[in-house]
Amino acid sequence: MNPIGIYEKALPDSMDWLEKLDQAKKLGFDFVEMSIDETDHRLARLDWTMKERENFVTALNKSNMRIPSICLSGHRRFPLGSNDPAVREKALDIMKKAIDLADDIGVRVIQLAGYDVYYEERSEKTRDYFIENLRKSCDWAAEKQIVLAIEIMDDPFINSISKYLKIREKISSPWLFVYPDLGNLSAWANDVPEELYKGRDQIVAIHLKDTLAVTGDRKGKFKEVPFGEGCVNFAESIKVLREINYSGPFLIEMWSGKSNDYIKEIHNAVEFLKPILKEGGYDYDQKFG
Repeated sequence: MNPIGIYEKALPDSMDWLEKLDQAKKLGFDFVEMSIDETDHRLARLDWTMKERENFVTALNKSNMRIPSICLSGHRRFPLGSNDPAVREKALDIMKKAIDLADDIGVRVIQLAGYDVYYEERSEKTRDYFIENLRKSCDWAAEKQIVLAIEIMDDPFINSISKYLKIREKISSPWLFVYPDLGNLSAWANDVPEELYKGRDQIVAIHLKDTLAVTGDRKGKFKEVPFGEGCVNFAESIKVLREINYSGPFLIEMWSGKSNDYIKEIHNAVEFLKPILKEGGYDYDQKFG
């Protein structure tokens, strides 16, 4: 059965790692995806001491759970394509440290934000810088045998698998893949089934999330849209994933950790997705009851 996991930010930040892992296991999940976002608090994980890394691995062993992937969104603040050479250097430092951390704690996949820049003005030069530094990142990843996977984003730079494939053409590396977010992929004017077919031999994992579509007069909404209230045709997408024999993990991406009843919110998401996944050939009834 395809593993199914939960995003770290769906769980309270006040929990330590053992508590997060134990709670995720009690809720029926196979794994948790770690977040290293643009905040100083989470970027500091890149500088964990060896003892802190050992303590993390001990928590994994005690809980009998897995953290196979890191969502590395810290490059939103420090982008690989920045116009500022000092920021690009910081972005590469983040990348190198993330690969080393992944190697030390057993993470297999680092999900990269598909931005050349986010808070800066975009140009052909920022695109070129991004490709140049992504190529360097893939070389480092190869040394440690860590997969880098570009997420389909809430931004026009890489908002489709087709755009990812154009970037990939310029980078000859067996360590670069794509990590589609069904919400982000659906929010833009994409033919989602066609996009999934195009990426069928490149997909390393799937984010399950709902979104509000980008339209001529609306920017869309890419976070905290309750499942079933957005634009994602989950049934259609799951059917296509079964047709292309997708056998990788699903990750429910939520930000319920600050909720007074995060367990209920997670339960509601599971109850919404479970029959759709089952209809598409991915049956989690025994796991979630």
